Amino acid sequence: MGKHLPAADPLLRLQASITARDDRLLGWLYDHGVLTTDQIAAALFPSLDFTQRRLRRLTALRAVDRFRPNKADGGSHPYHYVLDQLGYDHVHAQRGLPRSRRDQARRRKHSLTNRPDLPHLLGGNQVFIDLAAHARTHPDSDLARWQPASAYHEPGTLYREGANPNVILAGATGLPRPDGAGIWTEDGRSVPFFLEYDTSGENLQVLIDKIIKYERLYMLSTWAWPVLLHLPSARREANLHHRIAGTDPKAVIATTTAELRTALAASPAHQIWQLPGRTGRHRLIDLPYTDTHHDDQYPTHHQPTLDERAGQ
Repeated sequence: MGKHLPAADPLLRLQASITARDDRLLGWLYDHGVLTTDQIAAALFPSLDFTQRRLRRLTALRAVDRFRPNKADGGSHPYHYVLDQLGYDHVHAQRGLPRSRRDQARRRKHSLTNRPDLPHLLGGNQVFIDLAAHARTHPDSDLARWQPASAYHEPGTLYREGANPNVILAGATGLPRPDGAGIWTEDGRSVPFFLEYDTSGENLQVLIDKIIKYERLYMLSTWAWPVLLHLPSARREANLHHRIAGTDPKAVIATTTAELRTALAASPAHQIWQLPGRTGRHRLIDLPYTDTHHDDQYPTHHQPTLDERAGQ
């Protein structure tokens, strides 16, 4: 009798089935933890039907896993997707990382399903998902980079050559820990940004303290990225602007609200960002910044100041 051929390696079988779109999704889940069916559909797929079919296939291949949190008033939320173990193995292979731990997917799923601030994580992810969804229908734009909060948690991650060494000494207590960071490109220009996603669950002073930390980062380093504060309501935004009126922050602080975005059906790329002490609102790509160390891969080009733009 002939020898039995070995069963196909599950990871090789998964990799043979992966599309570029799947690959992007698995990378997002690796970096950002969890996304809902609706978020995945908006950013990556032509329809909800198509999304659900593909997610079922990726689940069967053990690339992704899912759970449904219960609602406080009964019922359950939509499916929330996380990486399954083979999804971790695939991303590690793609990125040249050592093989993942055998229980990595189980441990992270347990952490996410029991995370008390899961709505905050999903809300921050939603801002980036909305930018990716905007780019799907606007070929001249792209979410060129999306970094998670964890990218800035380690001491020294905000240090760059030419900066004050105190940036390292300040550590996690003296410098900001953004909820995410990204680079948005549009019409041949690009703007990097930090995101702070606010659910109004904290006292307004907590937001003020975060702005102070971005001011410290600006003064001690070469970082000058705009800081996007995504707030839940117009009232919260007005109160924040009132509190910082007259302080003349050196860092570029821009605010918008979920209320405004819902009323206008607006993407974060649209003309929804308000600057302290300024009238009107601005597109994300038009926010001013002076960071000459932005990124060699995504050149800043010329970003006119608001005063220059007003004179056009």
